[in-house]
Formats: sequence, structure tokens, C-alpha cells
Amino acid sequence: MAACPHLVADLVPHAPPMVLLDEILAWDDASLSAVLTVRPDSLFFEPGQGIAAHVGIEWMAQACGAFAGLEAKAAGESVRLGFLLGTRRYRATVPWFLDGERLVVSVKQVFRDGGMGVFDCRIEAEDGARAVAQLIVYQPEDASIILSQQAME
Repeated sequence: MAACPHLVADLVPHAPPMVLLDEILAWDDASLSAVLTVRPDSLFFEPGQGIAAHVGIEWMAQACGAFAGLEAKAAGESVRLGFLLGTRRYRATVPWFLDGERLVVSVKQVFRDGGMGVFDCRIEAEDGARAVAQLIVYQPEDASIILSQQAME
């Protein structure tokens, strides 16, 4: 895996405060690892609890988006909007991610056909896995067509 020369905000079509990953650790042609630290100023932080485990799905989705963003940058293209179509077997070993935890979010591409992709995903802390899932994602050539159809309904 190689180091990443880009900020997460340059790789995903989100604006703060919805950029939830802190940094891309490494990536290659089939995988990516990112890191975040759970902090009280995190968007989904609940005082006295931390961040609910289900937010891990969004961290995984953003890691998949960053993977696609890095592919786009490497090809000299613009970062494009993508969609999370589904999540299979999301299993968290904890109900909350705790204040101060440093979490590594890893995604590995297992299938790709055009804009459709499937990624095996993990969230790990120093002492082991916190969550695993498989995400099904879609990145159309032109998302504005889909978004304009949604607006008309």
C-alpha cells in the first residue's frame, strides 16, 4: 500500500462537518485504510456515550468513496458522487465507539462492474475488530440525472 498525498475532503463529495474520516493511511488498486479518532466535537458524538455503532456504516461508505476518489485523481478525473445501495452483515462488537478511540477503517474491493462495486469493510481499534460489513455501492457516470429524477418525484 502507498501513502496518500490527498486530504479526505479532496476525495469525497462531502463538505464539513460530514467529512467523518481524519486521514487516509494507505491505499492500493484494491484497498484503502483510513483513520479517525472519536472526539466530543465529532458530528455524531453523544456525551457520556460516544458515537453509536451504526455510524460505522457511514465511515465505511466514506472510505469506499475515498477509494473511488483516489482512483479518479490518479486518472486525472473529478471526484464524483456515489451511492450506498446496501449493507450486508453489519456486525459491531460494541454498541458505542468511545471517546478517544483511534479507529482504522479498512475497505477491500471484492467486485467491480462498471459503476457497481462490493467492498469488504472493517473497523478496528488497537485491541481488535469493532465492526465488519460488506457494502454495495454505485457510482454513476453522471449522478445529476439520478438526482434530478428524484427531485421530480
